[in-house]
Amino acid sequence: MQTSPAQLPLRTDPESMEQVAALVQRARRAQEAINDYTQAQADDLALACGWAIMEPDRNRTLAETAVQDTGLGNVADKITKNHRKTLGLLRDLQHARTVGVVAEYPDLGLVEFARPVGVVAAITPSTNPGATPANKIINALKCRNAVIVAPSPKGAGTCRMLLGYIHTELERIGMERELAEGLVQMLPTPVSKALTHALMMQADLIVATGSQANVRAAYLSGTPAFGVGAGNVASIVDATADLAAAAERIMLSKTFDNATSCSSENSVVVDDAVADGLIAEFAKLGAPLLAPDEKSSLQSAMWPDGRLSGALTAKAADHIAAAAGLTRPEMSAARTLVVEESGFGPEHPFSGEKLSPVLTLYRSRDREHAAQIVASIYAYQGAGHSVGLHIDPAEADGQARRLAETLPVARVIVNQPHTFATGGSFENGLPFSLSMGCGTWGGNNFSANMDYRQYLNTTRVVFPTAGEVPSEAQIFGAFFDRYGR
Repeated sequence: MQTSPAQLPLRTDPESMEQVAALVQRARRAQEAINDYTQAQADDLALACGWAIMEPDRNRTLAETAVQDTGLGNVADKITKNHRKTLGLLRDLQHARTVGVVAEYPDLGLVEFARPVGVVAAITPSTNPGATPANKIINALKCRNAVIVAPSPKGAGTCRMLLGYIHTELERIGMERELAEGLVQMLPTPVSKALTHALMMQADLIVATGSQANVRAAYLSGTPAFGVGAGNVASIVDATADLAAAAERIMLSKTFDNATSCSSENSVVVDDAVADGLIAEFAKLGAPLLAPDEKSSLQSAMWPDGRLSGALTAKAADHIAAAAGLTRPEMSAARTLVVEESGFGPEHPFSGEKLSPVLTLYRSRDREHAAQIVASIYAYQGAGHSVGLHIDPAEADGQARRLAETLPVARVIVNQPHTFATGGSFENGLPFSLSMGCGTWGGNNFSANMDYRQYLNTTRVVFPTAGEVPSEAQIFGAFFDRYGR
C-alpha cells in the first residue's frame, strides 16, 4: 500500500494525482497483458525499442531535436551516444534471462524465478533526453514491465518523439497500438514537479537519473527507488603515465557532447613532476591553460550570482570563452578550457561539477597526496561516483587497488577515456548504462551500473536439503585458539 500524500514533503495536488492515476491504471492493464510473455517475446520487445532509437534517420532526428530543444550538447555526439549506448545495452541483454527460471542451485535446494516489478517510473534528465529514456524503457520491457517516463520539461519533445517511434516498432512486431501506447507512456506536457511527484508516489518502482532534487524526491516518495549520485569526476595522472595518451583520453572524454555526462572529468590531479608536460599536451589538443585574470573572468561568467549559470551549461568551449571575454587567439579554437586550482568547496567553484568543457587542474606531490586531493574534491561533491587513473600499465594494478580500498568511489577507471568507460564500454566489463549508482557515499542504495537486474523481482522456490548443523569447534575453533574461550 502506498504512503499517503499528506505524509510526504512532495509537491503535488489532487488534479495531478488524478491525471497520473489514469496513466498508471492504463499501464497496469498493459503490463498484465504481457505478464505471461515468453523470453523470446520479451527479447523482441527490447529489440524493437532499441531499433526505434538506433535506426539512423530516427537517431539523427532525435539528436537534432534534443539539441534544439534543450540547447545542451551537440548533434554528432548525441547520435553516437544514442547508437553506442543502445547497442551496448542490447549486447548486455542478449543472453540475459528475465523470464521464468533464471538460476538453479541443486545443492542448496533453491530455484530462482524472474518476475516483473509492475509499473516503472522512469525519471530522466535534459542532458540525455533520448538515450536515457530509451535505456530505461528497454530494460523495463525486457523484464515485462510497463513504464511511464517523466522527462525533464526541456526534453519532453524528444521523449514524445522517441515514444512515437517505439510504439510504431512495437506495432510492427505484432502488438496492438493501444497496448503499445499503454505499455510505454510519458507524463503529459507541460511536465511539472506535481506530475512527476504524483508518478513517483503511484508507480511500483522508480528509477531516477538526473537532478539530485529528483533523486531525493524519489527516496521520499514511499515507493521503492533506485537513484544515482552527483557527478564530479576527478582523474589522476601519475608521474609514470604516458602524458600524450593520458591527455588524449581525457580530452576525448571531456569534450564528448560538451561534457553533458556525469562521467565527464571535472578535475585532473597530476603529479607536479609532470604537470607542465601534461599542460603542454593539453594545449596541443586545444585545451589552453588560463592565466589567473582569465580564470577570474571565466568564474564570473560561469557563476554570475554564485550559482552555476545554465546559459553556459554544455556549450562548446569557444562559446564559453567568448561569453567570458577571453580574447587570446587560442580561445577561438579551444575545445576545453583548463584552470589551475588548489582549493576545494563552495569558495572554490571550479572544484565542483561544471557540466561544460572546463577542466580544473590540481598539482600533487606524490601518489598519496593525489589521493588526498581527490578525497577533498569528493568531500565537497561527487563522492561515490568514480575516479580515473592514468599510469604506467606495469604499476597500474597495485595503485588502482589502493585507490579502490581508500577513496569513496564505486569505480576506478584505469587508462581509459572516463566518459566512455564508466557507463560501460566494448573495451571493459562494466554493463552499459546511463545511470551509475554511487553507494552510500553518494546517498544511493546501490553502487553498480544500473541494469536490468534493478527492474526485476525474484521469487525463490525452496526445497528441503539434508542439512548439517556445524559444531562450535568448526565455527569458533580458530577464534578460541587465538583468544581462548
